[in-house]
Amino acid sequence: MEAVVEYLGKSIARWTDKGELYTTALPDLALFRREEPTEPISGMYEPSICLVAQGAKRVLLGDDTYVYDTHHYLITSVHLPTVMQIIEASREKPFLGLRLKLDLREISQLMVDSNLPPPRQQQSSRGMATGEVTLPLLTAFQRLIDLLAEQQDIPILAPIIQREIIYRLLIGDQGARLRQIASAGSQGHQIARVIDWLKDNYTRPIRIEDLAKQVNMSASTFHHHFRALTAMSPLQFQKLLRLNEARRLMLIEPLDATTAAFQVGYESTSQFSREYSRLFGAPPLRDITNLRQMVTGGRA
Repeated sequence: MEAVVEYLGKSIARWTDKGELYTTALPDLALFRREEPTEPISGMYEPSICLVAQGAKRVLLGDDTYVYDTHHYLITSVHLPTVMQIIEASREKPFLGLRLKLDLREISQLMVDSNLPPPRQQQSSRGMATGEVTLPLLTAFQRLIDLLAEQQDIPILAPIIQREIIYRLLIGDQGARLRQIASAGSQGHQIARVIDWLKDNYTRPIRIEDLAKQVNMSASTFHHHFRALTAMSPLQFQKLLRLNEARRLMLIEPLDATTAAFQVGYESTSQFSREYSRLFGAPPLRDITNLRQMVTGGRA
């Protein structure tokens, strides 16, 4: 097991030797390197599995804390706003990791094809968890990364290997969590639909009653299951979506704070600035200035 992890780390290190992020020829696969621990930063996790070949990372979801390392993967079944931090990394032993996006439709199809039973009806559980890394899972990821050197094979072999990875997850210790989200009609699947709607409509005012009506639940039942899956209320979820998008707009577009605030749905710039400072630890202008310094090497 240790030898396979070491080889996987060398493969990731080879592809990330010129930067911290390598966007691969496989659209769903990204590789990461970091040579020092990071400050906590806010960001979105999408449905994915994250694996570490060296180092460790901490993710905060609401009041819950998840740490993943060479022995544990992180699996996310819905889009979730989090706070993340690399906690083990150095120049001699950099953090080396990967992320593979998951498609719930592919998971549902594989459940049908492999006759995997849907999970027993149960209370909604968190949309994020850590699971134990297994040798078959590691070797499947190694074969996926090996394809980067044989790109002509990617169209044929990558879907087969990705399907194997999904299968390994479905039969692993977090399989029931994935099956709950991917099973049409389950409470987790219904809440996932609302999360997708919120992600696409975060600028619009929302009422809990209207969201609950989308999935034929009472407002109290919907609120309970939403919080169980995401560790936050729908309004908190929307606020984090708005603030993360505003930060992206100011950093990338670039927009000023007032324009970004209105564009993501805020009606009060003072409320935006207050909530932004609470989440990111500094007012918008100072935070964006710090981020740009980090990007240009001021605080690499």
